[in-house]
Amino acid sequence: MTQVSAYGTFKDSLSAPIHRWFTYPAGYSHKLVEAKCSQFSLGAGSLIADPFVGTGTTSLAAKSLGINSVGVEAHPFVHWVAQTKINHELDTDLLKKEAVIIMDEARDLLSEGCFTEAEWPDLVHKCFDRENLDRLYSLRAAILLLSSERQDFFKLALTAALRDTTSAGAGWPYIAPSKFAERKIKRNAFDEFSKRCVLMAADVTAFAAASSNHNLVKGDARNLASFTGKGCVDMVLTSPPYLNNYDYADRTRLETYFWGLYNSWADITTQVRDKLMMAATTQVRRNEMAAISKMPLVKSLDSKVHTGLQDAVSRLGELRKQKSGKKSYDMMTAGYFEDMAKVIVQAYKATKPGCPMILVLGDSAPYGVHVPTDEIIGRLAVGAGFSSYQIEVIRTRGDKWAGNSQRHKVPLRESIVTVIR
Repeated sequence: MTQVSAYGTFKDSLSAPIHRWFTYPAGYSHKLVEAKCSQFSLGAGSLIADPFVGTGTTSLAAKSLGINSVGVEAHPFVHWVAQTKINHELDTDLLKKEAVIIMDEARDLLSEGCFTEAEWPDLVHKCFDRENLDRLYSLRAAILLLSSERQDFFKLALTAALRDTTSAGAGWPYIAPSKFAERKIKRNAFDEFSKRCVLMAADVTAFAAASSNHNLVKGDARNLASFTGKGCVDMVLTSPPYLNNYDYADRTRLETYFWGLYNSWADITTQVRDKLMMAATTQVRRNEMAAISKMPLVKSLDSKVHTGLQDAVSRLGELRKQKSGKKSYDMMTAGYFEDMAKVIVQAYKATKPGCPMILVLGDSAPYGVHVPTDEIIGRLAVGAGFSSYQIEVIRTRGDKWAGNSQRHKVPLRESIVTVIR
């Protein structure tokens, strides 16, 4: 068995060429992909699939190994980030020349001072001081004037520079404009963008890729086999959303507002949140979940798991009535496992006999009700036709909240669940 230490941590991807182009708070180390491909003897001609590819860690790692990949991502903006990273084979000389052109054009635009207060939603205005907001506007305008295949490279460089530049408390996972003076050192948007361009251009040269094919699909993990073909995949490797009320649609609000992709909570709901599998209470519409709350697919895969989940959902429903926030953890939990059951069934259809599906998962305890996600997923996979499952605990979770009297005391863990077709 490969040592857990060989899997690395998410921090590995924050320092690795190309992987570090955009910091996303949901991911794992590229070393995990490398370790699992080695463990299961994947090589040239093999196909790895990631139904929740996010910003492309699995596909990029596969590219470095010469292994073909299919990655699926439902969040349009996150899919664009992954696509930009995977299409990194650009002429670095042209990148350097065009970076100079963009900076010159931005400075010219800045000197003209043609900016309006209504250009962005309030959140963007709250995250930057006036001078940096004008610089960002001019950089954005200059990049959009660029008509070359390298435009996405510079758009991503500027996107990555946003949280480097803001004076607000805009670190992951939350944006807190009320902490506007948190940073004592003021950072110039021009300087941060230039640094990003230099780093990213150097990464283009440093990243070693072997010949392979990579398809990044903007689609739904619950339709995985339609993107991969049936019985074609040598390994499914992914980290699905955790059952921890993390709103993935909201976490890129600053970036998507900045580029004018969305302008409101309603925009994000209809264009992103409604397209994602359920993992947050913000996705719950209680009056539309009568059928889903019964978890029919879960019941068909494992009736005992279904009974246990129904008990947890009922307890959460009762606790909801007692809590001031009245969060719909009950419906979220039901919707989560019904959606995950769909993904598991699709993964079974997609994989070859004898091949693995590997999931990085965390358990949870909403309102203090423990939900052993790794065990449940393993059992549902067997119910879907996989032959066996194994759980490998890689770390404990929630330790930093030990002193919080408002938080539950249930010990949590993060695991790797390996199921064999």
